[in-house]
Amino acid sequence: MNDNVLRYNKKAFNIITIIGFIATIVGAVYLCHLGVFQNKEALQQLILAHKYIGPLIFFALQVIQVIVPIIPGGITMAAGVMIFGPVWGFIYNYIGITLGSLLLFYFGKKYGQSLVKVFIKEKAYDKYMGWFESGQKRFNIIFALLILSPVAPDDALVLVASQTKMTWRYFVWTIILCKPLPILMYSYILIYGGGMLEKLL
Repeated sequence: MNDNVLRYNKKAFNIITIIGFIATIVGAVYLCHLGVFQNKEALQQLILAHKYIGPLIFFALQVIQVIVPIIPGGITMAAGVMIFGPVWGFIYNYIGITLGSLLLFYFGKKYGQSLVKVFIKEKAYDKYMGWFESGQKRFNIIFALLILSPVAPDDALVLVASQTKMTWRYFVWTIILCKPLPILMYSYILIYGGGMLEKLL
């Protein structure tokens, strides 16, 4: 992939991200007009109007937002719990994000550094790859600890990991075992954090 193609891909990615951000705002305004943010039941009825299509669309959205971060992952995680309840919301979030992470790792392995640098700035990429210079084993440990964190840039870390000698086996088990905790924390902090803060104040 030459520099011209790389620049073109970066521009295309930025345009898609901006369009996705605008669509998110428009959608939020529309949903607010419907009153779904003031009425949790109204939001649930809107999504669950069709028994299978609603969950399928949400699941697909979670997979896509990992690969192309059009909508912030925290918003969709919180929405999943609000709409489908704590159990099924967690399941849809977990499976969707896990599958998206596996696909992202695969694309990074297949298309290499040129693709990774479309999604990650040069400075950030060099910073993360600097950890790899200390050895694969140390990088693997840092990677697992960061995946456990609810505030780490998971998508960027997955892409960087794809450029190291990390094995598929280690990556898959790390995502499977480490993803549940940050998903739970992020979802419930976003949903219940505001209410708890109001009570404290």
